[in-house]
Amino acid sequence: MSTETPSSSAIGDVEATGLYDVDNPAPVIEPPRQRTGKTPKGSRTNFEMYAWLFMRLSGIVLVVLVIGHLLIQLVLDGGVSKIGFAFVAGRWASPFWQVWDLAMLWLAMLHGANGLRTVINDYAERDNTRFWLKMLLYTATVFTVLLGTLVIFTFDPNIR
Repeated sequence: MSTETPSSSAIGDVEATGLYDVDNPAPVIEPPRQRTGKTPKGSRTNFEMYAWLFMRLSGIVLVVLVIGHLLIQLVLDGGVSKIGFAFVAGRWASPFWQVWDLAMLWLAMLHGANGLRTVINDYAERDNTRFWLKMLLYTATVFTVLLGTLVIFTFDPNIR
């Protein structure tokens, strides 16, 4: 049995700790990193909001592109056994399929890089580590996007 008085309640116990009162109904949660004296005041932008919005929109477009790609390549065109050099050469002879694959490449790389950038920001504790991980990520992303774009637009089916 409890020795509590009838007027005491769970809310009353919490109020007794001093964490909550009429002027402060909920505790303030500190952000993970405080702005420091070195942080410029003018560096506040809406970049994170745009990055969040890009993730949602690119995810929707990627679902359409990838499901369409899989349906066309695997179901309508006869499956994996039909995919080869000649198949790709015939497919990339059409500007429509070049743009389709280019959009898939660019959106997938930027979507993935943005997600990994968020993970790096969340888990890399030291500024120097965070900087170099993001530089490595950006370099790999730019390299892959440029190389993939080059391959899509300069693909030569008559290569020997």
